[in-house]
Amino acid sequence: MSNESITSVLKEARRFAPSKEFSERARVSSREDYERLYKESLEDPETFWRRESADLVFREPWKETSREKGGKGPAKFPFVEWFVGAKLNVTESCLDRHMSTWRRNKAAILWEGELGETRTVTYAELYRETIRLANALAKLGVQKGDRVAIYMGMIPEVAVAMLACARLGAVHTVIFGGFAAEAIAQRVADSQAKIVITQDGGYRRGNVLALKEVVDRAVSQPEAKSVEKVVVFRHLGERGPHVHMTADRDVWWNDIVEESIAGPAKEATIVDAEHPLYILYTSGSTGKPKGVLHTTAGYLVGTHVSFKYAFDARDEDVYWCTADVGWVTGHSYLVYGPFSNGATCVMYEGAPNYPDWGRFWSIVERWGVTTLYTAPTAIRAFIRQGEAWPNKYDLSSLRLLGSVGEPINPEAWIWYNEVIGKGRCPIVDTWWQTETGAIMMSTLPGAVFTKPGSTGLPWFGVEPAVVAKDPSNPSGYREVDANQGGLLILKRPWPSMLRTVWGDDDRFKKQYFSEIDGVYFTGDGARKDEDGYHWVVGRIDDVLNVAGHRIGTAEIESALVSHPAVAEAAAVGRPDDLKGQALVVFVTVKPGNKPNSDLAGRLGDHVANEIGKFAKPDQIRFADALPKTRSGKIMRRLLKDVAAGRTATGDTSTLEDLAVLSKLASDKYEE
Repeated sequence: MSNESITSVLKEARRFAPSKEFSERARVSSREDYERLYKESLEDPETFWRRESADLVFREPWKETSREKGGKGPAKFPFVEWFVGAKLNVTESCLDRHMSTWRRNKAAILWEGELGETRTVTYAELYRETIRLANALAKLGVQKGDRVAIYMGMIPEVAVAMLACARLGAVHTVIFGGFAAEAIAQRVADSQAKIVITQDGGYRRGNVLALKEVVDRAVSQPEAKSVEKVVVFRHLGERGPHVHMTADRDVWWNDIVEESIAGPAKEATIVDAEHPLYILYTSGSTGKPKGVLHTTAGYLVGTHVSFKYAFDARDEDVYWCTADVGWVTGHSYLVYGPFSNGATCVMYEGAPNYPDWGRFWSIVERWGVTTLYTAPTAIRAFIRQGEAWPNKYDLSSLRLLGSVGEPINPEAWIWYNEVIGKGRCPIVDTWWQTETGAIMMSTLPGAVFTKPGSTGLPWFGVEPAVVAKDPSNPSGYREVDANQGGLLILKRPWPSMLRTVWGDDDRFKKQYFSEIDGVYFTGDGARKDEDGYHWVVGRIDDVLNVAGHRIGTAEIESALVSHPAVAEAAAVGRPDDLKGQALVVFVTVKPGNKPNSDLAGRLGDHVANEIGKFAKPDQIRFADALPKTRSGKIMRRLLKDVAAGRTATGDTSTLEDLAVLSKLASDKYEE
């Protein structure tokens, strides 16, 4: 990977300062205050983290802030431990601690279904339902350390399921509700999940999704033999699809929970600080997804503190994170971070444009949303529909806007600021990853000015750097000058970082720490400007970010090659105004198959069936051959240029057949 492969041409001089009124009330009201806290977090982490986590529940306090795993010395990559000696259960911070306060009767979840149904779940109700389900799971044999897969839609019970697992010390792995059976089976097999929790069905754009049916196909596969029970929540009931219940395996959630909360889960299972909390699978540059492992204390502290400060959280806020709980944003900023702070969260089951493009804004108006945290992909989609839709609704309740999932282009930022925020709401742009667990950089509201497109300043305890490889330097790298592009690294461990890839320490080390020894390589390119603001310019490996979903190219290619008509496939991303990146695949077919629109459609459906609809290629291009090196490696760098309509650049000296490239550039077999 060359240092020259990372470039950034984005220059943005506009600055937007928070209003005086916002800053005066903000938790951090100036850059000087931020700098003081940031310096303390690096130089005196013991004082910083102990003070900032004081309102969390620790049955036993930690004896050591951080160290190398095994107690060999100060914390250093790759294997670390945080808050050593602490004992806790995250649900006591998210639920129990609120039961003795006025928050007991405060709304935890304001839920809206796609067809218009609404529910309000208070903290007392969330506490009760969590314990009821935890008791039921315990009766099914779930014990501390067992893995439980959760395949559900955006309903309150998905949060209940996560918290019930945590209550027992079980390790949950939430699988995005858009994944197909093959992807579920793969994740169940890797985690060796004992239980799968699902629901009969859900809604998406007015259509019924038969979630239990997908689970049936998944757990019937030989690799999913670890599954002993499937727990099914009755969400749609008679409105939903027929549900086949397999005897001795499937049980109805509604039947196994008891009215009383008396039972073993009434008292939370207390675990060590480094006890696994959850596994979340994310795409890798090989075909097998990575099981990112997050542990208990560090993750809880990281999400709790970042939610409190990044969103300037107040008790009166109505907060809406639009992310699906199947992704890390839903874990950190729809469940654990907000609930540990006693926040009120909006949860919406359906599509943002159903029944029309006013749905998001009607939710903001109806529930009085004060904080909106969404993705640039959604913002760009709304821009295409025009200002008339948001202008139909009263958005005056909003006081803070957030962006997550991918870099936001300045034009989308300005529209978000002017049309949605009416120029009065600070925009918190955040950069972080599934692996980081919590926000790593942001434009802290009230404290600093914002620049459209910049993800801002380092988070507390985080030490990023933009570097170029430099073998002559003892560190293996050198930090580049201001406004020069480079590799984005993190120089020191932080509390909420992943601890490993589930069951594969070697992959963990190779994936994140082999690029430059001794630091965490994010996989992103970036630059830092003269004000210390960071500009993340995107992925530099073979993981695509399509509409906020990280998709491994190898996973797409594996799905395509499994089709009997396909000989070879290569997946790349091309710039896309709406999605950030669009997915383009180049396919060579086996003899006897005609490359045409009908085959392209079938291949697209095949990918959607194997992985999920969100992974369906935006364009399928047929080719007689793919550009390869003499050693047989497909040169995806050249395919990216072809997909983007650019003249292929860079070194082609290792290309086996130059004619292949020119043929691709003029190829007419495309859909």
